[in-house]
Amino acid sequence: MIPQKNRFSEVNEWDDPEEEVYRVFSKAEMAALQASNAVKHPPLSPWKILAAQLLVTVLSMVIWSYFGEPEGVSVYTQSAFLGGLISVLPSALFLIRLELAKKSQILNPGNFLAALVSGEFIKIAVTLMLFLGVAYLIPGVLWVPLLVTYVLTLKCVWLAWFWR
Repeated sequence: MIPQKNRFSEVNEWDDPEEEVYRVFSKAEMAALQASNAVKHPPLSPWKILAAQLLVTVLSMVIWSYFGEPEGVSVYTQSAFLGGLISVLPSALFLIRLELAKKSQILNPGNFLAALVSGEFIKIAVTLMLFLGVAYLIPGVLWVPLLVTYVLTLKCVWLAWFWR
């Protein structure tokens, strides 16, 4: 079979793109659109997630307290507390950093991105320092309750999907 010349159209769609039409919204239309999106997707405060992390830490401490010899405050409870502290304290510092950036006089996307990155760096550095501090300075810490509580408090962010 011999291929035929000029089987395809002469017009190449990639060469001459059609001009896209953008609709410009009025101020009233934008306000209505933002109001409808606010009803569909209400903003979730990160402080609620931090409160949930504190609640999970307390619940974990109560559950781990039953494993100790004398029920109540035991090494299990203290280890669970330290696991929650290692998660909650850096998260609180991160949120404080973002709140300070929001209240800054010069708020632009570059400054907010810098605050986000520096806040995340602070969070990682404080988490590492807390883990190393617990490992070196607190003898007899039980790592299973500590790590289980730490992971549970980190997973509190997933609760935000249910709150929406």
